[in-house]
Amino acid sequence: MISLKQINYALAAERTLHFKKAAEYCSVSQSALSTALSELEKSLGFQIFERNNKQVLVTPPGRQFLSKAREVKLLMDEIEKLGSAVQGELSATLSVGIIPTICPYLLPIVLPRLQREYPALELKISEEQTHVLLEQVRSGDLDTAIIALPYHCGNLLTFSFWEEKFLWITQKQDTRAKRSSISSDEIDPGQLMLLQDGHCLKEHALSACQLSEKSVQHLGATGLNTLVQLVASGMGTTFAPKMAMSQLVLSNPALACVPLSEPGPHREIAFAVRPNYPGVRNIQLLMELFASELARHQ
Repeated sequence: MISLKQINYALAAERTLHFKKAAEYCSVSQSALSTALSELEKSLGFQIFERNNKQVLVTPPGRQFLSKAREVKLLMDEIEKLGSAVQGELSATLSVGIIPTICPYLLPIVLPRLQREYPALELKISEEQTHVLLEQVRSGDLDTAIIALPYHCGNLLTFSFWEEKFLWITQKQDTRAKRSSISSDEIDPGQLMLLQDGHCLKEHALSACQLSEKSVQHLGATGLNTLVQLVASGMGTTFAPKMAMSQLVLSNPALACVPLSEPGPHREIAFAVRPNYPGVRNIQLLMELFASELARHQ
């Protein structure tokens, strides 16, 4: 009889295409994982994986099995969440993915109150780019993800809980630094630095200012903090969301921020969940708490 443990081992092997890494991911020995998968293949009557000393490949019938296995794992995860929901609101483990342009700025604002009001909640936080997080939500590796909209989320449901505008960051000595607002026409795109490809903040900023990707600098920065340090060094200017201002700009005497005059909001912050996710009530509670704390910190 096929066990859920075997299914989890097979999905880990598919994810890593490496038995040692899959065993580490599942916190078991490589021999235990290999034995369990051999027994699984014997029960099925076909090989899921083709392996040798150098690589692991998924066989054609293996791909069909793994597709069904993901569905089974997802259903089992949702059954477990039903049990958690009965125990009480926000009283169990919740795995949340957050994109890098939100995570370090949102968590310090909301975590103190969250820990006070829901001490039994165990949060598991992961930080990744949007497309990775959404795939992890679909596969059941995450309960939910906090992302920035607009973004195409396929069959996932999104629940917005905050809207914000972007601010232009420049050196304080810039003659425009004391302006109450600035339009994109007054910003030199050749001096504008944005995050590398894959970060939705880059696309949102380009869209807000109606700029061409070819017109801005490309420095391959992976984080807002890096961009802001480059601005402080005189390398150019950049955009950042209002949520990040207290950490990135207000603590740096060399920098100034000016609101964009382009109509906003420039992005919405939202939870993404599976359509049949049983913990929607918990997501609603988080939305209310997060929105309240963000409003209080404005």
